[in-house]
Amino acid sequence: MTQLVRLAVIGDGKMGQAIASLAAEHGFEVVALLGEQQVLPQGITKGLLDGADVAVEFTVPQFAAANVRGCIAGCPVVSGTTGWDAARTKVEAEVRANRGALLWAPNFSIGVHLFARMVEHAARVVGGAHAGFDAHLIETHHNQKLDAPSGTARSLAERVEKAGGKPVPITSVRVGNVPGTHQLIFDGEFEQIRLEHIARDRRVFATGALAAARWLIGKQGVFTLDHMLGTSV
Repeated sequence: MTQLVRLAVIGDGKMGQAIASLAAEHGFEVVALLGEQQVLPQGITKGLLDGADVAVEFTVPQFAAANVRGCIAGCPVVSGTTGWDAARTKVEAEVRANRGALLWAPNFSIGVHLFARMVEHAARVVGGAHAGFDAHLIETHHNQKLDAPSGTARSLAERVEKAGGKPVPITSVRVGNVPGTHQLIFDGEFEQIRLEHIARDRRVFATGALAAARWLIGKQGVFTLDHMLGTSV
């Protein structure tokens, strides 16, 4: 019988709960499910991690850096929290210096990862054609999402700008319970091209995060979903 991977889930919100609920069927044993009540008094400690082989962190921007730092000496950590870009560069340097392991991604949907590669290629094709199309990103999420634009939208815009050579404006919509929709629009004078990814269920992010957690065990350094899927450049 295959031994279960011991998993600490940092963040007991919707994503944390989704990850915990799917963990067993993906070969994990949840040894800690940590919310603000457990973490805030003293931060992440080895004791709170309870011997976890790997941790998954989905919280809020103001606590993400401290949460990842708390995991460095204890176990590898997968983080899906967005909106802490300014602190992440320093934290990543600390991870490398301490021979820890961090995989951060703004979105753990495999489909979004493939979509990112597609929009990058599309921007290169459209920009190279000099056909007068302007690019625009529209992202829609549930009304409890704190950061706007989303981390995924910012990442997509960076790819499109790099490939197409022009800045890409982003429109953010916060409404209802939408897990996540991202549209890239190329608008011409008399026509329009639309590329779209729609997440139908939050479980798509949870399964991707669990796959990343398993992949990260035994590694040292800072990684992205590109590394895991073998598409880094």
